[in-house]
Amino acid sequence: MNEKEAIRSSIELMEIAEAAYLTTIDNINFPQTRSMFNLRNREQFPGLSKLFSSHRDDFLVYFTTNTSSAKMSHIGRNRAVSVYYCKPDEWRGLMLSGTIEIATEPDIKKSVWQEGWEMYYPGGVDDPDYTILYLYPMYAKYYHQLNVFKIDLKP
Repeated sequence: MNEKEAIRSSIELMEIAEAAYLTTIDNINFPQTRSMFNLRNREQFPGLSKLFSSHRDDFLVYFTTNTSSAKMSHIGRNRAVSVYYCKPDEWRGLMLSGTIEIATEPDIKKSVWQEGWEMYYPGGVDDPDYTILYLYPMYAKYYHQLNVFKIDLKP
């Protein structure tokens, strides 16, 4: 497998992994990992496929979270994160690393919003507790069985 194939397989993994695992550094400098909605999963979020269609080479990741969550406190202190996607039954994994950002543009919040999320954000898309995080990773590491491919994504 060459780098081009590794990138293609990495993007495919992002589109089929059931969850994405976000790791932040807590306020006492320990890593904290949690499962997040994988918004790139085509089956779970078919309406978002178009949003990601122009991001097949930059590995863009979006997450939704509560503004009041502990992870937001971590990110406020240290924006360095890692995101992991996997298919354990195939021994496939993708780790992305970089600096996460908070999206403030109302258009992004609206384009990511999904019907039914009122259960998490009762005020809807304008709920002050609804936050969008995004990551343009700087590094990617794709694992397939015993092969590791390191991909430098820095601009």
